[in-house]
Amino acid sequence: MFVLELSYTAPLEAVDALLPDHVAWLDGLYEQGVFLASGRKEPREGGVILAVAGDRARIEEITAGDPFVRAGVCAYRVTEFVATKTAPGLERYRETLG
Repeated sequence: MFVLELSYTAPLEAVDALLPDHVAWLDGLYEQGVFLASGRKEPREGGVILAVAGDRARIEEITAGDPFVRAGVCAYRVTEFVATKTAPGLERYRETLG
């Protein structure tokens, strides 16, 4: 599982101009089952996405396709972790330490 932390690198006006494209990109990845949760940081300086994918390379490919990244208005910090405990609705994402 991955935590994707977005940090805006441009003024909010530039971010907001791309928001419809970013939301459409998010929607597509929710439909694919890659994204589990997402939202803005408070204060509004970026966002956070909880994601699942086969490996880090796939996540790097996904984040590179974000319209925010392509336009240069955000940067990602990717953290991979092993989800050994989850809420009841997320059991299928539980992992064991090997």
